[in-house]
Amino acid sequence: MSTWLLPENIADLLPSEARKLEELRRRLLDRFRVYGYELVMPPLLEYLESLLTGAGQDLGLRTFKLVDQLSGRTMGLRADMTPQVSRIDAHLLNRQGITRLCYAGSVLHTRPAGLHATREPYQIGAELYGHEGLEADAEIQQLMLDSLALAGLSRLRLDLCHVGVVQALFAEAKAPAPLEDKILSALASKNRSQLLPLTAALPVLIRDALLALPQLYGAASMLEVARARLPALPAITRALDELSFLAQQAMGAEVTVDLADLRGYAYHSGVMFSVYVDQASNAIARGGRYDKVGAVYGRERAATGFSVDLRELVTLSPLTARSSAIFAPWRQDTALREKIAALRERGEIVIQALPGHAEDLDEFACDRILVQHGDQWQVEAKE
Repeated sequence: MSTWLLPENIADLLPSEARKLEELRRRLLDRFRVYGYELVMPPLLEYLESLLTGAGQDLGLRTFKLVDQLSGRTMGLRADMTPQVSRIDAHLLNRQGITRLCYAGSVLHTRPAGLHATREPYQIGAELYGHEGLEADAEIQQLMLDSLALAGLSRLRLDLCHVGVVQALFAEAKAPAPLEDKILSALASKNRSQLLPLTAALPVLIRDALLALPQLYGAASMLEVARARLPALPAITRALDELSFLAQQAMGAEVTVDLADLRGYAYHSGVMFSVYVDQASNAIARGGRYDKVGAVYGRERAATGFSVDLRELVTLSPLTARSSAIFAPWRQDTALREKIAALRERGEIVIQALPGHAEDLDEFACDRILVQHGDQWQVEAKE
């Protein structure tokens, strides 16, 4: 095997991609900041019990494990930064009021999420702690949409769901946990033929409601259909009211509802949202409310947030990261060196030719050139 081959679903980012990723990272973090979000940088690895406590079995399966040579304890390479940020809020900052945090960094997965997905996503996101009301969800929802629009994406579709609907049905049915897991799997695939035998022994009202969920998707007006077809349980009514409120708050996106889109069910505690675009079959951003995650760190806090894989966003964003630059000759000339230094101090990109080499500048567009006039160097348009 060649020594330069990388593991499957692991890839280098070459200059044009790396620059575009960095440009998008800066834009998004700057947008988070104008909303009042503070940047945190969790470590790449932690002791496994800290990294996975309360995060669910799925995250454990996606996490690489290794033995710490100093302590002998098992450590994990983070597969998701959200639990780490929750730990920072609950255990380190320990603030009493609202806390807004954002983050950006690589995560590592034992297996790719899809056929062509990377095992090293670059996760960027924002989390809001300390407010139980829908105002927090609305803020996170809008920040997510604003961030994707800032990346140049158009025709965004915001898809809403709420775990409270299924939780209420399960609580009423008192179904055993293994049966609930099978029902959730069938709902996720909208497989009615699989749902029929799974729900056969449940009370008729609950069975009919579970069979209806895969059909309750479409425009936000579908919420009124859901009110008519689902039991008028207080928790279901409250969940549908919350979805209706958030659907009205969204700006810059078409809003749809899918009451069977329950990915992340075990992790979330309320509304869940996903964003889709025409260019991708899977959601490009996901988020929602997860009030109970901080409890494992000794402080249960209201929490809502979202995250995006920046690597995937790079492939979808129409923005170009090719930078305008100035081409300069190489000479033993003090005036030339001073001019180049002054231009770079102002933020201009100046690329100086090295003797005997043609420049291959795929990332830079040298549309200007430094030209000498007498003892002065001036920037002129490149012909």
